[in-house]
Amino acid sequence: MPTSSPSPFPVPPSPPSSADRLVTAALALRDRIDTMRFSAPVAHVYDPLDYAWAGHEAYLRRFGGGRKRVVFLGMNPGPFGMMQTGVPFGEVAAVRDWMGIEAPIGRPAAEHPKRPIEGFACGRSEVSGRRLWSWAAERFGAAERFFSECFVLNYCPLVFLEAGGRNLTPDKLPTAELGPLQQACDAHLRAALAALQPDWVIGIGVWSMKRALAALGGDAAGSRGADAAPAEALPSSRRPRIDTILHPSPASPAANRGWAPAVDKRLAELGVFDR
Repeated sequence: MPTSSPSPFPVPPSPPSSADRLVTAALALRDRIDTMRFSAPVAHVYDPLDYAWAGHEAYLRRFGGGRKRVVFLGMNPGPFGMMQTGVPFGEVAAVRDWMGIEAPIGRPAAEHPKRPIEGFACGRSEVSGRRLWSWAAERFGAAERFFSECFVLNYCPLVFLEAGGRNLTPDKLPTAELGPLQQACDAHLRAALAALQPDWVIGIGVWSMKRALAALGGDAAGSRGADAAPAEALPSSRRPRIDTILHPSPASPAANRGWAPAVDKRLAELGVFDR
């Protein structure tokens, strides 16, 4: 029986999927920030892209495929959300029960006794994450429907803890330390948006919106420095519109008065959703 000969025209490999590109971008960010050091008042730094990589990768691969019309951008992980699960705003119940993700979670090398990593065994609920994902579930139903057109990222993956265990947000870092971190996070954001090709980037809070504007060459405060976006990373024809919604933090009186209705109203005003 004759054997088939190899084709003289080899089939080129398929280009990486958007989920593959998100994974590659996250790993590059993890490697880049691994060497960064931060001074007092920062006493502990947690990187969920390291010890909670299994949860983060599962999120990217399960829901990061295909183009997304809207990307919601948070600031950095919260203590009972992404810090525990590796998923942005990753309140345990929402990640496990709504998204269907549960993964083994390790622990950071230097753990603060008041902020232990319990992974999916964490019994505390992150209010911001619960509000965000409850809104998504109420508006879209199944997680697959939400993620068919939307995605959620955090701008910065690091958690900064003071000696007493209090969270320190990235914007409070000294300029000399914040600058290199922002350059790395800007580069990651551009790579993620180049993969997802959204029409909209919606900052969850004003700071995240400003970072998106700075990373993409907008007019908000912030230096792009030597890491300015290369033209091929995000063509001008695919530059998304950038705006903001109220942050769901329980520290916000406006959010406590009714975050979901406020977000629905804002997104309707912007024309992000038809319904």
